[in-house]
Amino acid sequence: MAVDQGSDPGATDVYSPEKRSAVMRRVKATNTTPERTARRLLTRLGVRYRLHRADLPGKPDIVMAGRRLAIRIHGCFWHGHDCARGARVPKANRDYWLAKVGRNRARDADTGDALQALGWRVETLWECEMKDEAALSGRLAALVDKP
Repeated sequence: MAVDQGSDPGATDVYSPEKRSAVMRRVKATNTTPERTARRLLTRLGVRYRLHRADLPGKPDIVMAGRRLAIRIHGCFWHGHDCARGARVPKANRDYWLAKVGRNRARDADTGDALQALGWRVETLWECEMKDEAALSGRLAALVDKP
């Protein structure tokens, strides 16, 4: 059953608005698979960290206070990465999704600037980078070894 989306006359959705809302509510913000992967690799490296510190701008996913390092883990689609998944824009409600990802990118830039202004190193790990755990582990080791 296709339901017409009011903002774009040609766009259709396979779910009713109530079902779409329920599906979107299930999209997690914390403890995602990419976050758990990065945390597992950091633990293997013997690194101690804190999660989602609310006293820092943007509540970075992983924080190493002693190293002044904030790691943000971004989903490629939601944060507009330049990989194949991030570059994909849904055909239905296209204007909404372009604006949504644009707002996310602007917020990411603002929080990154605010963290740097406070003296933090800011690193972003992308969902697509999680596929090569050996490379990711090497990158994380280099990050934690950097002064």
